[in-house]
Formats: sequence, C-alpha cells, structure tokens
Amino acid sequence: MAPPTIAVFTKNRLNPAYTGARLAADRVAARFGARTVHYVPETPDDPVEQSALVDHAIAARPDAFAFVPAHPTAVNAAVQRINRAGIPIVNLINRLTAGESVCFVGSDDRALAERVATRLFERLNGRGTVAILEGPPGVVTGVARLEGFRAAAARFPGIAIAAAARGDFLHAPARRATAGLLAAHDRLDGILAANDVMASGAIEALEAAGRTALVIGINALPEAIDAIKRGKLLATVDFDAFKLAAVATEAALRHLRGEAVPREIMLPVQVVDAGNCAAWDKPIEAREPPRWQDVVGS
Repeated sequence: MAPPTIAVFTKNRLNPAYTGARLAADRVAARFGARTVHYVPETPDDPVEQSALVDHAIAARPDAFAFVPAHPTAVNAAVQRINRAGIPIVNLINRLTAGESVCFVGSDDRALAERVATRLFERLNGRGTVAILEGPPGVVTGVARLEGFRAAAARFPGIAIAAAARGDFLHAPARRATAGLLAAHDRLDGILAANDVMASGAIEALEAAGRTALVIGINALPEAIDAIKRGKLLATVDFDAFKLAAVATEAALRHLRGEAVPREIMLPVQVVDAGNCAAWDKPIEAREPPRWQDVVGS
C-alpha cells in the first residue's frame, strides 16, 4: 500500500515563516511514514496561480490537503473543487471563508497583536507617536492584527497612531513603506509591524535614514530573535508557522487513520523579548515540532 500523500499549500517562497511551515510538514509526514508534495505560487500570494495549483493537486489525487489560502475569498471556488473531489482539507494560519475543512489550526491574531503592541506602548511609558506596517488588503491574519494594534492603542490615550502603510508581509515592500513613513513624519517613536519580515525591513529603513524607533514584529522567526539579542527589535510574538504546519499535518494524518481530531486547534499566545528569547534562539531546522498531546491534550 502506498504511503499517504499530503498536498501542502503555502502562499509564497519569500517569507521564511512558510519555509519553516514546509519543513515542519515534511518532518511530521516522515514520522508517520507519509510523504508531502508542496504547491507554492511563483508569484507571491497569487490566488489565481494557487487556484490552478489546486487543480494540478486534485488531478494527482493526494490523500489530504494542508492548506493556507492565498486570499480570503479569491480561492473559494478552488476550495470547493477540493471538497467535490472528496479530499479532506486541514486549514491552517489563514481561515477559509468557503468550503468545508476537517480542522483549522491557528492562533488568535487579534490577541497576539494586542499583546505585543501593549509591550511597546508600556516601554514608551504610554506616550508617543507610532506607525503601523500592515499586510495585504483583506488578508484575514493582517486584518485581525491591525485590529489588535488599534485595540491596544485605544487603551493608551497618550499613544498616537500617525499612519499605517502596506508592507504586504514582505521585506522589501516594508522597507520602502517605512522609508516613506520616515520621510512624512519627523518623529516616530515606534513601529508596529504585523510580521517579523516587515519588522526587519523597518529596521533596515530606520538605519538607512539614521533614525531610531522601537520596533515589534510577529512570528518569532530566528531572524527576529537575533534582532532582539542585538537590541534592534523590542519584541515579537510566537505565531510560529513551523508549529502550526506541524500540528496541521499531524491532524491530517490522524484523520486519515480514522482518529477524531478537534474542529479547531488554537496555539497559545506568547510574547518573546530579551527576557525569554533563549527558548526560541535556534534555527528553524533545529526546532522540534510540538507534541500532539501537549497541543490537543490527548
């Protein structure tokens, strides 16, 4: 009997968080004696290309999909084609808005953004001018993180949000967006970046302009941990695509074995800063997938 095959869909090859997700899926699948096939749009986050890749995957008849949608609605028809083909889907990171899935694996984006933004505002003693680097329009994680940033700011009357700019969750766009923010604002005390990749771009733009500001990110990528150790990044938060993909792949494989899996698995929120970053101070390749019982409880 052939080993089970998981079709793993991520959004791009530029964000190292998705590199980690693919690695985790491979590692968990190997532990179960299964195999993975990766489908990644060549154009980052392109829903048209991802939809075409879905059709290629359906034709190959995988046993299950581990699926990060490239867009909240533009891939809905493709998801429904997977459903009609009778292939189970485990959805991770960005929630599907149509079709059926066995399980969703994610974290509370609004809560984690509010927590890490609060850390920055407390460091500013509740007073200052900040800017936001946000993701692509309409992306569910980005929308929720923006809500979290603004909710945190609402609890600090002395914090003013000067502007928000698109960084598209990518390094180069975030660096350009930050350069524009710095040109438009003589004073920025903080930058709320909705992921670590954009935070890195913001740090580079600040250094190029000879400016300083406190910067936070989201993902707890190794690059972010290094920036925290060097005093370049104030904090990040553990929204770890490696862990999420590991759990999602295991959920798909357990479902294929006939085991019950929860309809939703939410990983806890943990802010990472100079005081506790040692636990994340290792390359993605050296990180261990979480144990199912530690995440699900049984």
